[in-house]
Amino acid sequence: MTTRPPCEVSWFSALCDDDYEFLGVPDPMLKSSWEHCRDIVLQAEAGGFDNILLPSGYELGIDTTAFAAAIAPQLKRMRLLMAVRIGEMWPPQLARQIATIDRLLGGRLTVNIISSDMPGEKMASAPRYGRTVEAMSILKTMLNGQPLDHDGEHWKLKLDPPRVTTVSGQAPLLYFGGLSEDAREAAAKGCDVFLMWPDRKEVVADIIADMTARAAKYGRKLKFGYRAHVIVRDTEAEARAAADRLLSKLDDAQGAAIRAKSLDSTSVGVQAQAALRESAADDGYAEPNLWTGVGRARSGCGAAIVGDPDQVLAKLNDYREMGIEAFILSGYPHAAEADLFARHVLPKLEHGPLSVEP
Repeated sequence: MTTRPPCEVSWFSALCDDDYEFLGVPDPMLKSSWEHCRDIVLQAEAGGFDNILLPSGYELGIDTTAFAAAIAPQLKRMRLLMAVRIGEMWPPQLARQIATIDRLLGGRLTVNIISSDMPGEKMASAPRYGRTVEAMSILKTMLNGQPLDHDGEHWKLKLDPPRVTTVSGQAPLLYFGGLSEDAREAAAKGCDVFLMWPDRKEVVADIIADMTARAAKYGRKLKFGYRAHVIVRDTEAEARAAADRLLSKLDDAQGAAIRAKSLDSTSVGVQAQAALRESAADDGYAEPNLWTGVGRARSGCGAAIVGDPDQVLAKLNDYREMGIEAFILSGYPHAAEADLFARHVLPKLEHGPLSVEP
């Protein structure tokens, strides 16, 4: 068997009102709040996860940066993957926030870059991703402790680095995803970990090959991450029954409304998730153990790895063989599914935090 490096295994805290017992049926007990999202994070740390994604949205849920600062002192070893929307941020201020939260966390902050618009405004794809590339460059320069002399299309800045640095003195890993041509080029130029949503294995392999080649053009190497939902039970039949139960109260019109409300509902990545779902078999499975039903009631990541512990483990190890080094997993309800995965699959995976490489 091929010797694989350890993979980073992250969970997901539902800051954006994305937690359900039955998809598409709002549950007041699972709505985003400080207490609920804190409990998911603490559950993930107790379960042994390496990192946890704190997502960010315009309208839904609670503020990600404020939440990260509040939860950081409560964690003893787990990392935080804090999502930041570039359209909402002034990069020097963001650099200072990142450095401060990294200090609160004892040096364990990672950052998920989202190439967002300004709230209430719409920017064309090329300049929006161009702005994101500039932001990633500014952040890396300042958080690596270097003076900034940036003369770009979106920002012209000449600044000393922040007095408060990260614990390591280096910029944290920047995670980023997107499938459009502009997004792929932005990732190749600026991010450290390229994230992708579920798809058939051959599509995942093609994306890895394409992004590896694109990054090489700029003299860079990327790590690869895979964001998916998971449903693990003692037997495959039980797991498939849990998947069916999750959708058992979904009204199709309500599901369509949830998908349409998302600001990324027309993105290339979301369209690819819809195409995967539409091409799946009648039972919703696009390939063995990859179920697309989740996408009927949410935009974005729309498929789940479904099976018994050995099947889920085998699926993850298949992705590792392809070059995936980081997984960001989630399930419904998030705290309960985190516990199931932590007990039945996580101990069988060789895992640990991704390293920062100069």
